[in-house]
Amino acid sequence: MKRNETINLMINFLNEVKVELEKVTWPKRNVVINYLGLVITISLVVAIFVGGVDFGLTKGLEYFLKK
Repeated sequence: MKRNETINLMINFLNEVKVELEKVTWPKRNVVINYLGLVITISLVVAIFVGGVDFGLTKGLEYFLKK
């Protein structure tokens, strides 16, 4: 493939991407903020849960190994 053909293909691809992105229904700002808050909250809850389980298992293993 020649260099000009490659450049034309890239330009064509980018134009098609632009056309497709114009068809997208983007969410409103407040919806994105609400979902972000939900994701952060769930992530924190899961992190605390996993950390608690890890801590408990570590202490339990230390208890049984000391006996």
